[in-house]
Amino acid sequence: MKKIVIIGGSRGIGNAILQQQLEKHLVYNISRTIPDFSHPNLIHFSVDVLQDELPDIEIIDALIYCPGSINLKPILSLSIDDFRNDFEINVIGAVKVIQHFLPALKKGKNPSIVLFSTVAAKLGMPFHSSIAASKSGVEGLTKSLGAELAPLVRINAIAPTITETSLSASILRNDRMKENMMERHPMKNYLKPQEVARMADYLISEDAASISGQIFPMDYGLVSFKL
Repeated sequence: MKKIVIIGGSRGIGNAILQQQLEKHLVYNISRTIPDFSHPNLIHFSVDVLQDELPDIEIIDALIYCPGSINLKPILSLSIDDFRNDFEINVIGAVKVIQHFLPALKKGKNPSIVLFSTVAAKLGMPFHSSIAASKSGVEGLTKSLGAELAPLVRINAIAPTITETSLSASILRNDRMKENMMERHPMKNYLKPQEVARMADYLISEDAASISGQIFPMDYGLVSFKL
């Protein structure tokens, strides 16, 4: 049984990962809100990772950092604080967590880290300047730390297209908008949280032992294909 730390496992993609990992591993969930269920393999810490001290955990086999933001506005409607806040959530929070838990990860078995980027870091999309800038920082962090932490700790990032979570509820708020979003993707679909959870599960597994410093797009063809 692995010891998994999930940051932000109470909602969205993080919650899907949390529920999946609880089936086979001991999971420490660190988030501001408590998950709406209990499980014998779940240990929860109510913590704001940007403001509070992080708990001490002796040994960790995998660290998954899930917090993110969808701050979609024209550039002239974005304040400097918008950019700063997105960078704090996506990059600074990840750095703080990695720095804190790295000694425990180094004691783990085949330890690994998973971060989250976005398709907007590769594909220019209107109104995504703040989130794309911060997630591009996540991708740079992933590649740099992949080299720095090799061969002991692996680190990879997942870059999903829009995923059906509470964070995207305003974008997928009715059937017409959902259909339009499907049509935007060459493979005529968008992501469900469970799909992303399965990718995270693979990346922290021994099957991915040769993979580090990589960004994995999950885009239903949005970045790769032009039809």
